[in-house]
Amino acid sequence: MMRLLGALTLVLSIAEGKISVERRRQIVRESSVRRNASSDTTPLQVGNGNFAFGADITGLQTFKPYATLSTWGWHNFSLPTTPGQTSPEDYTGLDWWTHDRLVNYEQPNPDQPEISNWLRENPHRINLGRIGFDFGPDTQVTEDDLQNKTQELDMWAGILTSSFRYNGTSIQVSTSADPHSDSIGVTINSTLLQTGLGIFFDFPYPTKDKFNAPFVGVYNRTSLHKTTLQQFSPRSAQITHTLDDTTYYATVSWEGLDALITRPSPSSHRYILAPSSPSSSSTLNLSVTFSPNPLTSLPPSTDLIISSSTTFWSTLFSTSAFIDLRSVPSPSARTLQFRLVTSLYLTTVNSASNLPPQESGLVNNGWHGKFHLEMVLWHLLPFARWNLFPLFSRSLPSTYSFLLNSSISRAEHQGYSGARWGKMTDPTGRSAPGEINALLIWQQPVPFYLAETEYRSSSAGDKTAVLLKWDRILHESAEFMASYAYLNSSTGYYDLGPPLHSVSENTPPNSTSNPIFELAFWKFGLTTAINWKLRLNSTAGAPESWIRVRDNLHPLPVQNGTYVTYPSIPDMWVAPETTFDHPGMAGIFGLLPPTPDVDVDVARATADKIRSTWRLEESYGWDFAMLAMNELRLGRADGAMSYLLHEKYEFDDAGYPVGGERVPTPYFPNAAGFLVAMGMMAGGWEGDEGPKGKWPKDWEGLVEVEGFVPAL
Repeated sequence: MMRLLGALTLVLSIAEGKISVERRRQIVRESSVRRNASSDTTPLQVGNGNFAFGADITGLQTFKPYATLSTWGWHNFSLPTTPGQTSPEDYTGLDWWTHDRLVNYEQPNPDQPEISNWLRENPHRINLGRIGFDFGPDTQVTEDDLQNKTQELDMWAGILTSSFRYNGTSIQVSTSADPHSDSIGVTINSTLLQTGLGIFFDFPYPTKDKFNAPFVGVYNRTSLHKTTLQQFSPRSAQITHTLDDTTYYATVSWEGLDALITRPSPSSHRYILAPSSPSSSSTLNLSVTFSPNPLTSLPPSTDLIISSSTTFWSTLFSTSAFIDLRSVPSPSARTLQFRLVTSLYLTTVNSASNLPPQESGLVNNGWHGKFHLEMVLWHLLPFARWNLFPLFSRSLPSTYSFLLNSSISRAEHQGYSGARWGKMTDPTGRSAPGEINALLIWQQPVPFYLAETEYRSSSAGDKTAVLLKWDRILHESAEFMASYAYLNSSTGYYDLGPPLHSVSENTPPNSTSNPIFELAFWKFGLTTAINWKLRLNSTAGAPESWIRVRDNLHPLPVQNGTYVTYPSIPDMWVAPETTFDHPGMAGIFGLLPPTPDVDVDVARATADKIRSTWRLEESYGWDFAMLAMNELRLGRADGAMSYLLHEKYEFDDAGYPVGGERVPTPYFPNAAGFLVAMGMMAGGWEGDEGPKGKWPKDWEGLVEVEGFVPAL
């Protein structure tokens, strides 16, 4: 199992711009999240992109078992024992007819249900542990027993401050995460520490649920896993947690209180840190580091964690691109300002990782905690647009490098050249069995968009390095794309599919071919691949097959003056089954850069048709951001703003993007898409001759922006 340690440091210089550091600090702190009770769906988080700790109203996980998740924490359940289904190598997938030949796809095989399910569910991300207050033996305390509960998340420093009273006595808690390791620091002030108030550490066992939301793992299957305690010193200890073949460590150190960690019940995995004798101290400084290997030194001190967290977050907000909406009198501007700050904070905590994030980030487990390669674009693009390239580069292009061999093997197994990127995958590089997983194709051109974004934003002296580090990834991606396209002898065009699932995931795969977003993205990818070779001054140039396919792809499908999902779709704007889910028609002129293939008048008519007929009440995720970007390129800033403020584009009181009925909350492509769309509204796009800021008419001249990287 691949294990990755800690978080990388954001190293940027703070320079005074037209939006001063002091003004940025004021805006970020005005956006501080405040609660007086625990949420039933979302915690307040501290984290660093590779590690996050979700807290309830106590600043810990006392009453709500929110998760502690990481990039490296994965687990496998035991393999099935049914003969012929005892190993991943036994799995055979399914054959589908594909242009007069059988192609084997990674789909659940009804003759192999157990290994098919095992591959979909494993490996899965695990909750590393729960930390909360212990109010004493045989004491049953609920959140309702606390008084004067207040909580504030200061995003400028990455510090969560919680205060409450229990039995009339105050308890104050400060919680922060280390930017450089998978550690939290907790400072507790209360005279109750002198009379037995303690801290518990508890370790769950994972479940096989597709969605573990809002909590991850269960605490009542104690016989299935093992924990052991090793006391290092009077003020430090290590708990080892073993789940089947997975072992990791929680190393605990503390200051200010003479205390011991004990295990009250050998049948549970709950440990208690409590005063070892009557104490005069009313302060406990607690540091906990989770790691895949035993630590060779103690966790960083609480003071160091607080200092590092403050430096990291203040540097991020001081150096990122920024939007100041405070001069806009509209209440909507205040809503957007709050969402901008919280979205940037939460996207960094949950998506700035060494591996692609899952769509639920590090809050809970969606899709067993696996990541989706088509969503890498949405997750990471905000860091580029908001000029945070150190975060953009954490997983790029390394993600594609480590997945390259398995993707080449997948393409070869199916009779194609190059590398076919999986859809729903994990650190093993396997693609989880599933019909949509196997037949989706729009993840294939994503590396080109990311590479082109980095290339155009790099300095002249760095461009050659960018070209070289992406070259093999893009070459193998283009090889697959050219070999996947099928020459239709009747039309002379190259077709995409069938079978395939389009970006909307709601059309019949065996009759869906040449979906509009995939055609446009395929052409963008192959054009980028060809230009990449020219920039490298390759003597061989781009392979002729790339150019031939690029120049002869099926035209973008048009019916009655509007773009449609695919050429043969019946009753596009009438049938209810075709006017919901992701509107890919908007992506060809919103997310993707404009090309001569796109007729602006047709794009405008299509946008009007979407607004009047699309079942937006069933949309979610990045739909609204993509529609907003389409409106921006059409010169309709008011239309873009209406999508960004749409009632179904929901964010909760802490700024978390609401998933809805089909995906768990939070659904981070919502927040990332919001940042991308607002970045385009503030910074424009390359080749646009109008003003960079695209604001509603009554906002013009009132918005201040700084530092945005133009969209492609």
